[in-house]
Amino acid sequence: MVRAVVQRVKKGRVTVGKETVGEIGTGFVVLLGVGEGDDSADAKYLAEKIVNLRVFDDEEGKMNLSLRDVGGEILTVSQFTLWGDCRKGRRPSFIAAAGPEEAQALYNEFIQHLRDHEIKVATGRFQALMQVEIHNDGPVTLLLDSRKKF
Repeated sequence: MVRAVVQRVKKGRVTVGKETVGEIGTGFVVLLGVGEGDDSADAKYLAEKIVNLRVFDDEEGKMNLSLRDVGGEILTVSQFTLWGDCRKGRRPSFIAAAGPEEAQALYNEFIQHLRDHEIKVATGRFQALMQVEIHNDGPVTLLLDSRKKF
């Protein structure tokens, strides 16, 4: 199952070294973790779910509007550490995370599914050491997975 941490933001930015590689205004920062055995259906389901989440305030201050309704953007950052298993010992095990080639392919597919919804998408750089700046709005932070385990 593809895992995601979705944060509603006023703005977000990711840098590699001193170079800004992705930046957005109002929208979501999505930290995406691909697991072993995840497939196209997982990427498509999660992209559709995120685009249509109703977590932006309407005129009455109720979370009733989607990213599409507010013209929001998405900054997507690959994060294999979402698959870190910390149940035993003190050092996480990442054995359930997909390998780099598989993960990058599904990460790119996820991004394309977002763009298919005519959403502006910025990204980090796959397998790079990145600094992610998040101006969480609310704060609103959601955990999602493509197989509805949490």
